[in-house]
Amino acid sequence: QVQLVESGGGLVQPGGSLRLSCAASGRIFSINPMGWYRQAPGKERELVADITSSGYTNYADSVKGRFTISRDIAKNTLYLQMNNLTPEDTAVYYCNGWVKSTGRSSPNYPYWGQGTQVTVSS
Repeated sequence: QVQLVESGGGLVQPGGSLRLSCAASGRIFSINPMGWYRQAPGKERELVADITSSGYTNYADSVKGRFTISRDIAKNTLYLQMNNLTPEDTAVYYCNGWVKSTGRSSPNYPYWGQGTQVTVSS
């Protein structure tokens, strides 16, 4: 079994910063890609950013230039540095990873964290 655990959410004022972390544990051979998604009340879950094991990154247009995704492959940990936050960034943020559990030829399965709340408000 694989677990993804997010941390780092909270309440921040507009213009502030937060850093989210996601630690993966369990039976893991590799995780590729890993990404952050978010879901605001009444809205569908959307991709915020993702990153491959080779370091290729992809961002939603709404966060480009403000958010930075990174990962520590050795620690199976994913990060999201969020700067210049606005109230529109308020959402539950979820970590996602496609995991091979036993080896290079094993199938990929998606896993999700439980989510961490980010609230941007004055």
